[in-house]
Amino acid sequence: FNELLLKELTGYLAVGHTRYSTTGSSRVVNAQPALVETSLGPLALAHNGNLVNAQDLHTYLSELNHTIVSTTDSELIALVIAEEINQGKDWLDAAISAFHHCQGAFSLVIGTPKGLMATRDANGIRPLVIGTLPRHEATDPVRYVLASETCGLDIIGADYLREVEPGELLWITEEGMASFHWAQAPQPKLCIFEMIYFARPDSVMGSESLYSYRMRIGRRLAEESPVEADLVIGVPDSGVPAAIGFSQASGIPYAEGLIKNRYVGRTFIQPTQTMREAGIRMKLNPLKDVLAGKRVVIVDDSIVRGTTSRKI
Repeated sequence: FNELLLKELTGYLAVGHTRYSTTGSSRVVNAQPALVETSLGPLALAHNGNLVNAQDLHTYLSELNHTIVSTTDSELIALVIAEEINQGKDWLDAAISAFHHCQGAFSLVIGTPKGLMATRDANGIRPLVIGTLPRHEATDPVRYVLASETCGLDIIGADYLREVEPGELLWITEEGMASFHWAQAPQPKLCIFEMIYFARPDSVMGSESLYSYRMRIGRRLAEESPVEADLVIGVPDSGVPAAIGFSQASGIPYAEGLIKNRYVGRTFIQPTQTMREAGIRMKLNPLKDVLAGKRVVIVDDSIVRGTTSRKI
């Protein structure tokens, strides 16, 4: 999107999405938002998470003769909402009914002709936050913004308001924002991978930046696993805050020992093992003169497949 194209877009609400596809392959039809027509008009759905009953939903929708064009679980959520609407429910009742059909992780932003909906599953497995854009005049209406984490609000100058709660549905219209709790007994269970890796270090969760949190993890690691060494290095980028924390708590000097190629993305999401290994070869390079002859503590944030660990 360039400025010319953006100026041609009309309306007062929008839904965007930049996450890689985890269910289904990286095909154009899997790009989000998922667009679905209903008897009340179109809906656009953006989804962060993974459903564990996607196959059951696929079978259910297929038996109702819905046309499924993608291979993502996200489209299935949109189609279930559409099915509930086509049975006579309004936007809110249809969405709530559909959420009860979904099992697993889902943070959703849904655009409709009437307004914007946002929800998290009853466990709040994936994050979702809401903020407000600055008002030019005191009489201007409040403009709400939803993002997967707080750094998305910072970039556009929005003020962080709060997290969307697990099992909560927000309904944002020209009249304002309303909140509904559709899950009877929400049990917050945020995915720990958000804390140690997925979320950006400049985002805030639980009133603390992820950078500070990860440094605390490193300090705790130094207390639990003391070792004699000459240098502490982190695996860039997400392992660096923990390595700095380890250095601070242990007194062992911190240094950069691995340089990351900034033009190589996350290797664990590449579709084939060959592509993952090629990406890792390009991704990290050691500073040999810094490391030579040293006893080195290497701090990494996590191990997914072990491919990167072998290379390191």
